[in-house]
Amino acid sequence: MDVLENTLWVLLAISSLLLIGLVLIHRGRGGGITDMFGGGLASGIQSSAVGERNLTRITWGVAIFWALVVVLLGLISRFG
Repeated sequence: MDVLENTLWVLLAISSLLLIGLVLIHRGRGGGITDMFGGGLASGIQSSAVGERNLTRITWGVAIFWALVVVLLGLISRFG
């Protein structure tokens, strides 16, 4: 059970950092972090509506994965 819990903690840390990065890459609605640094990486990804849509889907996928890991860690700490 310790191995599973440690693995989930590592996955939580990685998915948290990935989720933060993905949210910061999104197109700002006026003056966001990406605009402050001149677009950078986001300008190539967001050049089309398809790129923005795919970025949104990836962000939602990572967010759902993050929430699932949090729930699993909660269940392990409660019943484990």
